[in-house]
Amino acid sequence: MAKDKYVRFDWAAKRMLRNKANFCVLEGLITVLLGEEVHIDEILESEGNQEAEDDKFNRVDIKAKNSKGEIIIVEIQLTRQLHYLERILYGVAKSITEHIHLGESYEKVKKVYSISILYFDLGKGADYLYHGQTTFKGVHTGDTLQITTKEKDVIEMKTPEQVFPEYYLIRVNEFNKVATTPLEEWLDYLRSGHIKDDTTVPGLQQARQNLLYMQMSREEQISYDRHLEDIMVQNDCIASAIKEGRAEGRAEGRAEGRAEGRAEGRIEGENLKAIAIAHNLLSMGLSAEQISQATGLSTEQIEEL
Repeated sequence: MAKDKYVRFDWAAKRMLRNKANFCVLEGLITVLLGEEVHIDEILESEGNQEAEDDKFNRVDIKAKNSKGEIIIVEIQLTRQLHYLERILYGVAKSITEHIHLGESYEKVKKVYSISILYFDLGKGADYLYHGQTTFKGVHTGDTLQITTKEKDVIEMKTPEQVFPEYYLIRVNEFNKVATTPLEEWLDYLRSGHIKDDTTVPGLQQARQNLLYMQMSREEQISYDRHLEDIMVQNDCIASAIKEGRAEGRAEGRAEGRAEGRAEGRIEGENLKAIAIAHNLLSMGLSAEQISQATGLSTEQIEEL
């Protein structure tokens, strides 16, 4: 095994980056994204921080607090999920409510940064990094609304971006460039596990020292290798199920289309395609919730199959 083999970021986030000695790796990624130096004070507990075995099909989450008291969510999503934007909105809202106590002033609401590292195609777009936030702009003037608050005879002006969450969507599979910038070096590691020997990028220098495969115990290596196998099998199973489901859905949809009209046939065909995919995923042992995320069918519909 080559000595320069580095552990995948999704594995490191789940098993290694929660260790205070490794905070510097995560700090490096966030520093590169935000364009300012970030220091993590602690990893926060959340229901999203799961280490259950069946979590491998879904995600790995880290929730941290930086030196400013702001909350940073890092989420690694390996497989496609319907309504993903709604899910990250829910995750942000949940984090906010988890860290403000009943009866506290709304002033205590923490700014949240949500970073999603996506290993699947989320919609259409040419870039591998998207950044967004809610702002209030004048319909006719185009100016940004600033909110005025008065406390203890001091007038303070705040803009929505100082309060509202910020979202970063990192589309790993869209990166296919030669890494020349710090962000591109991070994308190269996230996609291929490659880190330059002479890197000076925040976080990657520490990753070269702390995330080496050969430094793990034999037990950890075996567990990591199984993790890679799980990802390969999962991707193959879902791709096969979707391919078979599409073929069945098209065939039955065409038949319905001739009988009832093309428009109704397409709708019915899509539904039949989703049901066919669900049948295949059920036979592979996936849960109703996982199948619902992959097909759009309700868990009640899946349980009736």
